[in-house]
Amino acid sequence: METKNQAFFRTFNEAFVKGDIEKILASVTDDIVWRMVGSDTINGIEALTQALTGMDNDSDFELEIEYMITHGKEAAVNGMIHSTNSDGEQKHYSFCDIYRLNKHKDGKIKEIISYVLEVH
Repeated sequence: METKNQAFFRTFNEAFVKGDIEKILASVTDDIVWRMVGSDTINGIEALTQALTGMDNDSDFELEIEYMITHGKEAAVNGMIHSTNSDGEQKHYSFCDIYRLNKHKDGKIKEIISYVLEVH
């Protein structure tokens, strides 16, 4: 049985693969910091909105969550994302996201650290 926070993070990750920008933005604080290790850091909800608007919407994505660990205001989610573009080309990514909420009960995400690797 999932806890309330585990259900929150599952829904958040599902919103990412579905491209549900409205749900993503409703789940984060205005001062969100999203650090993609080895790539960019996004600071603030306006920058996040711009980044999400520019994301690849030409592919179908499938989410496979392996582990979700939640404790207090922190969480970690890891798994696989499988994408298939309009030409049928498939790519597979292993990910681990570390989250920090702004408060324990009914919090919003204030920080994300993402590790993503393409796997063959």
